[in-house]
Amino acid sequence: MKKILVTGCNGQLGRAIRKEYADSNVEFINTDVTEGDGVKALDITDVNAVLKMVEETKPDVIINCAAHTNVDACETQWDLAYKINAIGPRNLSIAASKAGAKMIHVSTDYVFEGNGTRPYTEFDEPNPVSAYGKTKLEGENFVKAFADKYFILRTAWLYGEGKNFVKTMLRLAETHDEVSVVSDQLGSPTSAVELAKMIHHLEPTENYGVFHATCEGDTNWAEFAEAIFKRAGKNTKVNHVTSEQYAKMNPASANRPAYSILDNYMLRLTSDFRMADWQDALDVYMKTLDI
Repeated sequence: MKKILVTGCNGQLGRAIRKEYADSNVEFINTDVTEGDGVKALDITDVNAVLKMVEETKPDVIINCAAHTNVDACETQWDLAYKINAIGPRNLSIAASKAGAKMIHVSTDYVFEGNGTRPYTEFDEPNPVSAYGKTKLEGENFVKAFADKYFILRTAWLYGEGKNFVKTMLRLAETHDEVSVVSDQLGSPTSAVELAKMIHHLEPTENYGVFHATCEGDTNWAEFAEAIFKRAGKNTKVNHVTSEQYAKMNPASANRPAYSILDNYMLRLTSDFRMADWQDALDVYMKTLDI
Protein backbone atom coordinates (compact mmCIF):
# COMPACT_ATOMS: atom_id res chain seq x y z
CA MET A 1 0.00 0.00 0.00
CA LYS A 2 1.30 3.45 -0.96
CA LYS A 3 2.05 5.80 1.93
CA ILE A 4 1.49 9.54 1.55
CA LEU A 5 2.57 12.04 4.20
CA VAL A 6 0.56 15.27 4.09
CA THR A 7 1.57 18.42 5.94
CA GLY A 8 -1.08 21.01 6.76
CA CYS A 9 -3.66 18.24 6.48
CA ASN A 10 -6.39 20.30 8.17
CA GLY A 11 -6.14 23.13 5.65
CA GLN A 12 -8.34 23.55 2.58
CA LEU A 13 -6.08 21.59 0.25
CA GLY A 14 -5.16 18.94 2.83
CA ARG A 15 -8.84 18.15 3.36
CA ALA A 16 -9.51 18.06 -0.41
CA ILE A 17 -6.61 15.67 -1.00
CA ARG A 18 -7.88 13.20 1.58
CA LYS A 19 -11.33 13.24 -0.04
CA GLU A 20 -9.85 12.92 -3.54
CA TYR A 21 -7.93 9.78 -2.48
CA ALA A 22 -10.82 8.32 -0.46
CA ASP A 23 -11.32 5.36 -2.80
CA SER A 24 -7.60 4.76 -3.43
CA ASN A 25 -5.41 2.12 -1.85
CA VAL A 26 -3.40 4.70 0.08
CA GLU A 27 -2.33 5.04 3.71
CA PHE A 28 -2.22 8.68 4.76
CA ILE A 29 0.16 10.01 7.38
CA ASN A 30 -1.72 13.18 8.29
CA THR A 31 0.31 15.90 9.97
CA ASP A 32 -0.37 19.46 11.10
CA VAL A 33 0.88 21.87 13.73
CA THR A 34 -1.35 20.34 16.42
CA GLU A 35 -2.07 16.70 17.18
CA GLY A 36 -5.49 15.09 17.42
CA ASP A 37 -8.12 12.98 15.65
CA GLY A 38 -5.68 10.84 13.69
CA VAL A 39 -3.37 13.78 13.02
CA LYS A 40 0.28 13.70 14.06
CA ALA A 41 1.91 16.95 15.20
CA LEU A 42 4.80 18.01 12.97
CA ASP A 43 6.78 21.25 13.01
CA ILE A 44 8.10 21.42 9.45
CA THR A 45 10.52 24.19 10.45
CA ASP A 46 12.44 21.71 12.65
CA VAL A 47 14.69 19.64 10.37
CA ASN A 48 15.34 16.98 13.00
CA ALA A 49 11.61 16.53 13.70
CA VAL A 50 10.94 16.18 9.97
CA LEU A 51 13.77 13.67 9.46
CA LYS A 52 12.58 11.64 12.46
CA MET A 53 8.94 11.58 11.26
CA VAL A 54 9.89 10.55 7.72
CA GLU A 55 12.34 7.92 8.95
CA GLU A 56 9.68 6.41 11.23
CA THR A 57 6.76 6.50 8.77
CA LYS A 58 8.66 5.80 5.50
CA PRO A 59 6.30 7.58 3.08
CA ASP A 60 6.45 7.06 -0.68
CA VAL A 61 5.20 10.59 -1.27
CA ILE A 62 5.29 13.82 0.73
CA ILE A 63 2.69 16.49 -0.11
CA ASN A 64 3.44 19.86 1.46
CA CYS A 65 0.22 21.83 1.97
CA ALA A 66 1.59 23.77 4.96
CA ALA A 67 2.27 27.49 4.47
CA HIS A 68 2.08 30.90 6.11
CA THR A 69 -0.61 32.22 3.76
CA ASN A 70 -1.66 35.42 5.53
CA VAL A 71 -0.23 37.75 2.89
CA ASP A 72 -0.53 40.92 4.99
CA ALA A 73 0.84 39.34 8.17
CA CYS A 74 3.89 38.01 6.30
CA GLU A 75 5.02 41.65 5.83
CA THR A 76 5.61 42.03 9.57
CA GLN A 77 6.45 38.37 10.28
CA TRP A 78 9.38 37.86 7.90
CA ASP A 79 11.20 35.35 10.11
CA LEU A 80 8.12 33.21 10.64
CA ALA A 81 7.21 33.41 6.94
CA TYR A 82 10.72 32.30 5.91
CA LYS A 83 10.68 29.46 8.43
CA ILE A 84 7.34 28.06 7.26
CA ASN A 85 7.42 28.94 3.54
CA ALA A 86 11.12 28.35 2.81
CA ILE A 87 12.86 26.35 5.55
CA GLY A 88 9.88 23.99 5.88
CA PRO A 89 9.97 22.88 2.22
CA ARG A 90 13.76 22.59 2.47
CA ASN A 91 13.47 20.23 5.45
CA LEU A 92 10.79 18.13 3.78
CA SER A 93 12.84 17.92 0.57
CA ILE A 94 15.95 16.78 2.45
CA ALA A 95 13.89 14.10 4.19
CA ALA A 96 12.16 13.09 0.93
CA SER A 97 15.49 12.53 -0.82
CA LYS A 98 16.84 10.53 2.11
CA ALA A 99 13.71 8.32 2.05
CA GLY A 100 13.57 8.04 -1.76
CA ALA A 101 10.12 9.69 -1.66
CA LYS A 102 8.50 11.98 -4.19
CA MET A 103 8.08 15.57 -3.04
CA ILE A 104 4.97 17.56 -4.02
CA HIS A 105 5.14 21.20 -3.02
CA VAL A 106 2.34 23.75 -3.42
CA SER A 107 3.41 27.27 -4.38
CA THR A 108 1.66 30.41 -5.56
CA ASP A 109 1.00 32.92 -8.34
CA TYR A 110 2.47 35.54 -5.97
CA VAL A 111 6.00 34.53 -7.04
CA PHE A 112 5.36 36.81 -10.04
CA GLU A 113 5.53 40.59 -10.08
CA GLY A 114 2.16 40.90 -11.76
CA ASN A 115 2.85 43.55 -14.39
CA GLY A 116 2.43 41.23 -17.38
CA THR A 117 -0.05 41.41 -20.24
CA ARG A 118 -0.37 37.66 -20.92
CA PRO A 119 -0.75 34.64 -18.67
CA TYR A 120 2.51 33.57 -16.98
CA THR A 121 3.98 30.24 -18.03
CA GLU A 122 6.37 28.10 -16.01
CA PHE A 123 9.21 29.48 -18.14
CA ASP A 124 8.67 33.09 -17.09
CA GLU A 125 11.06 34.57 -14.54
CA PRO A 126 9.55 35.04 -11.06
CA ASN A 127 9.92 38.43 -9.35
CA PRO A 128 7.73 38.61 -6.21
CA VAL A 129 6.64 41.94 -4.71
CA SER A 130 5.53 40.77 -1.25
CA ALA A 131 7.08 38.97 1.70
CA TYR A 132 4.69 36.09 1.07
CA GLY A 133 5.73 35.80 -2.57
CA LYS A 134 9.43 36.10 -1.77
CA THR A 135 9.36 33.43 0.94
CA LYS A 136 7.32 31.08 -1.27
CA LEU A 137 9.84 31.51 -4.10
CA GLU A 138 12.68 30.61 -1.72
CA GLY A 139 10.68 27.51 -0.80
CA GLU A 140 10.54 26.55 -4.48
CA ASN A 141 14.29 27.07 -4.79
CA PHE A 142 14.98 24.83 -1.80
CA VAL A 143 12.77 22.07 -3.23
CA LYS A 144 14.69 22.24 -6.51
CA ALA A 145 17.99 22.15 -4.63
CA PHE A 146 17.27 19.31 -2.20
CA ALA A 147 14.50 17.06 -3.59
CA ASP A 148 15.51 14.36 -6.08
CA LYS A 149 11.98 13.80 -7.43
CA TYR A 150 9.67 16.80 -7.16
CA PHE A 151 6.53 18.45 -8.43
CA ILE A 152 6.09 22.15 -7.67
CA LEU A 153 2.50 23.27 -8.27
CA ARG A 154 1.78 26.99 -8.39
CA THR A 155 -1.87 27.70 -7.69
CA ALA A 156 -3.93 30.85 -7.08
CA TRP A 157 -6.97 32.27 -5.30
CA LEU A 158 -7.62 28.93 -3.61
CA TYR A 159 -10.89 28.14 -1.89
CA GLY A 160 -12.19 24.95 -0.30
CA GLU A 161 -13.27 23.55 3.06
CA GLY A 162 -12.07 26.24 5.44
CA LYS A 163 -11.55 30.00 5.63
CA ASN A 164 -11.55 31.58 2.15
CA PHE A 165 -12.74 34.47 -0.01
CA VAL A 166 -16.05 32.82 -0.94
CA LYS A 167 -17.06 32.33 2.69
CA THR A 168 -15.82 35.81 3.65
CA MET A 169 -18.03 37.38 0.98
CA LEU A 170 -21.05 35.33 2.04
CA ARG A 171 -20.46 36.28 5.68
CA LEU A 172 -20.23 39.99 4.78
CA ALA A 173 -23.45 39.69 2.75
CA GLU A 174 -25.29 38.74 5.95
CA THR A 175 -24.64 42.17 7.49
CA HIS A 176 -23.80 44.47 4.56
CA ASP A 177 -25.92 45.76 1.69
CA GLU A 178 -22.73 46.53 -0.23
CA VAL A 179 -19.05 45.60 -0.14
CA SER A 180 -15.96 47.16 -1.73
CA VAL A 181 -13.71 44.76 -3.64
CA VAL A 182 -10.67 45.44 -5.84
CA SER A 183 -11.30 45.15 -9.56
CA ASP A 184 -7.80 45.76 -10.96
CA GLN A 185 -6.21 42.50 -9.81
CA LEU A 186 -6.67 39.67 -12.32
CA GLY A 187 -6.32 35.96 -11.63
CA SER A 188 -7.97 32.55 -11.70
CA PRO A 189 -10.06 31.42 -8.71
CA THR A 190 -9.13 27.79 -8.05
CA SER A 191 -11.08 25.13 -6.23
CA ALA A 192 -9.09 22.98 -3.80
CA VAL A 193 -11.04 20.02 -5.21
CA GLU A 194 -9.65 20.69 -8.69
CA LEU A 195 -6.10 21.14 -7.37
CA ALA A 196 -6.39 17.85 -5.46
CA LYS A 197 -7.43 16.14 -8.71
CA MET A 198 -4.35 17.51 -10.46
CA ILE A 199 -2.10 16.33 -7.63
CA HIS A 200 -3.69 12.87 -7.83
CA HIS A 201 -3.06 12.85 -11.59
CA LEU A 202 0.62 13.85 -11.38
CA GLU A 203 1.63 12.01 -8.20
CA PRO A 204 1.93 8.46 -9.67
CA THR A 205 3.89 9.74 -12.69
CA GLU A 206 7.51 10.73 -13.23
CA ASN A 207 6.44 13.92 -15.00
CA TYR A 208 8.50 16.01 -12.60
CA GLY A 209 9.07 19.75 -12.56
CA VAL A 210 7.25 23.06 -12.06
CA PHE A 211 3.57 23.20 -13.02
CA HIS A 212 0.98 25.94 -12.97
CA ALA A 213 -2.20 24.59 -11.42
CA THR A 214 -5.19 26.93 -11.62
CA CYS A 215 -8.71 26.56 -12.87
CA GLU A 216 -9.17 27.67 -16.47
CA GLY A 217 -10.36 31.18 -17.33
CA ASP A 218 -9.79 34.36 -15.36
CA THR A 219 -11.57 37.23 -13.61
CA ASN A 220 -10.96 39.96 -11.03
CA TRP A 221 -11.80 39.93 -7.32
CA ALA A 222 -14.88 42.18 -7.68
CA GLU A 223 -16.36 40.06 -10.47
CA PHE A 224 -15.53 36.93 -8.46
CA ALA A 225 -17.53 38.39 -5.56
CA GLU A 226 -20.43 39.15 -7.90
CA ALA A 227 -20.35 35.57 -9.22
CA ILE A 228 -20.52 34.28 -5.63
CA PHE A 229 -23.47 36.52 -4.70
CA LYS A 230 -25.34 35.61 -7.89
CA ARG A 231 -25.04 31.88 -7.16
CA ALA A 232 -26.04 32.40 -3.52
CA GLY A 233 -29.07 34.51 -4.46
CA LYS A 234 -27.70 37.56 -2.60
CA ASN A 235 -28.51 41.13 -3.64
CA THR A 236 -25.37 42.57 -2.07
CA LYS A 237 -23.89 45.32 -4.24
CA VAL A 238 -20.18 45.06 -5.12
CA ASN A 239 -18.37 48.40 -5.35
CA HIS A 240 -15.40 48.06 -7.71
CA VAL A 241 -12.35 49.81 -6.20
CA THR A 242 -8.73 50.10 -7.29
CA SER A 243 -5.83 48.56 -5.37
CA GLU A 244 -4.76 52.11 -4.49
CA GLN A 245 -8.16 52.89 -2.99
CA TYR A 246 -8.14 49.59 -1.10
CA ALA A 247 -4.65 50.30 0.28
CA LYS A 248 -5.86 53.65 1.65
CA MET A 249 -8.74 51.88 3.39
CA ASN A 250 -6.37 49.11 4.61
CA PRO A 251 -2.91 50.64 5.18
CA ALA A 252 -1.42 47.37 6.49
CA SER A 253 -2.19 45.50 3.26
CA ALA A 254 0.76 44.04 1.33
CA ASN A 255 1.52 44.65 -2.34
CA ARG A 256 -0.24 42.13 -4.54
CA PRO A 257 0.36 41.32 -8.21
CA ALA A 258 -2.08 43.20 -10.45
CA TYR A 259 -1.93 40.51 -13.11
CA SER A 260 -1.28 36.99 -11.88
CA ILE A 261 -3.14 34.85 -14.40
CA LEU A 262 -1.24 31.58 -14.77
CA ASP A 263 -1.13 29.48 -17.92
CA ASN A 264 -1.09 25.73 -17.14
CA TYR A 265 1.40 25.44 -19.99
CA MET A 266 3.46 22.48 -18.74
CA LEU A 267 0.27 20.51 -18.12
CA ARG A 268 -0.81 21.10 -21.73
CA LEU A 269 2.64 20.21 -23.08
CA THR A 270 3.09 17.00 -21.09
CA SER A 271 -0.36 15.68 -20.18
CA ASP A 272 -3.95 15.32 -21.31
CA PHE A 273 -5.26 16.33 -17.88
CA ARG A 274 -7.14 19.64 -17.69
CA MET A 275 -8.49 21.56 -14.73
CA ALA A 276 -12.10 22.76 -14.79
CA ASP A 277 -13.17 26.27 -15.76
CA TRP A 278 -13.31 28.48 -12.65
CA GLN A 279 -17.03 29.18 -13.06
CA ASP A 280 -17.89 25.48 -13.36
CA ALA A 281 -15.72 24.67 -10.31
CA LEU A 282 -17.45 27.46 -8.35
CA ASP A 283 -20.88 25.99 -9.28
CA VAL A 284 -19.82 22.65 -7.79
CA TYR A 285 -18.39 24.27 -4.65
CA MET A 286 -21.46 26.44 -3.95
CA LYS A 287 -23.65 23.34 -3.88
CA THR A 288 -21.60 22.02 -0.94
CA LEU A 289 -22.32 25.09 1.18
CA ASP A 290 -25.23 25.46 3.57
CA ILE A 291 -26.68 28.70 2.17
